[in-house]
Amino acid sequence: MDYLLLVINPGSTSTKVALFNNDKLIQEQVLKHDIDQLKHYKNIIEQKDFRKQMVLDFLEEHRYKLEHIDVFVGRGGMLKPLKNSGTYLVTKQMVEDLSAGTRGYHASNLGAIIAYELAEGLNRPSYIVNPVSIDEMDDIARVSGIAEIERTSIFHALNHKAIGKRHAKQIGRDYDELNLIIAHLGGGISVGFHKKGRVVDVNNALGGDGPFSPERAGTTPTYPLVDLCFSGKYTIDQIKMKLAGQGGLISYLGTSNGIEIKRRIENGDKEAEFYMQAMAYQVAKQIGAMYFIASGKVDGILLTGGLAYNPMFVDMIKAYVVPISPISVYPGEDEMRALAEGTLRVLTKQEKLQVY
Repeated sequence: MDYLLLVINPGSTSTKVALFNNDKLIQEQVLKHDIDQLKHYKNIIEQKDFRKQMVLDFLEEHRYKLEHIDVFVGRGGMLKPLKNSGTYLVTKQMVEDLSAGTRGYHASNLGAIIAYELAEGLNRPSYIVNPVSIDEMDDIARVSGIAEIERTSIFHALNHKAIGKRHAKQIGRDYDELNLIIAHLGGGISVGFHKKGRVVDVNNALGGDGPFSPERAGTTPTYPLVDLCFSGKYTIDQIKMKLAGQGGLISYLGTSNGIEIKRRIENGDKEAEFYMQAMAYQVAKQIGAMYFIASGKVDGILLTGGLAYNPMFVDMIKAYVVPISPISVYPGEDEMRALAEGTLRVLTKQEKLQVY
């Protein structure tokens, strides 16, 4: 059976929209949003109608009617911890939680909300696939060292799972029988141990722990951080921005633009080279941590995300990691295809639909 899928993936300053006929991409477009226009909205949720209209305009431009769509797919947002990975039916409760920002506000919250509203009037289903709150961590991995604080799973689950399955298919194996270490290298960095289909440990890539990244501080020395918090110089929101948004390479180099940093390094900028090397060092250290909790029983190390397009950065990581396991590189993060493929696995009965 053929399915026409509308995939909606909101980001901070754009909304990606795509049409798939089963797994064949028909149309894809990045709908850019003017930053000055977005400033008129108090929060992400208030942008819903504005962005939804742009999705409808996209359909009209490409001569598709809403009634043509069989399934609506949104990018999963900040939800409660979900113990099972996979594709979830968007429910009224999910929409309410995302609208209320129960676990936080992020542009991706709008994906499920818009998909649900467009589908509801047509009595069609709407889904999300592997949102960032997928939480398959072992209990032992949750221990932080402070009884009041628990380590939580917030990571690039959509791309992690898609790349794990893609790699397994390429080597003729089943994802659920492999032990993999996957490092997503983007604006945020997440390194997870995939133990036979479950991500049993992973760093919290949003204001949590792990390697610093182009925009995030990662694991930070605690005493100096506490001193900074109580110095009277910063508000709580400013401190949070230092950890996620203005941390990492932005803090050190004033930019998170990988192309600009690469150019600076090629022009002899030793400072830029040093901090790229330091970021690679921390990624390798996190991979090493995952390797030893896997007792060295690892079938492969996979590097993915936008920074995996940078051969210099990949080579920096490889120099540390190659001796312990084979490395495969899958550059980019094809989220639109991952959302479509996850939905199709449910529609074709390859996977069970999860309900929020």
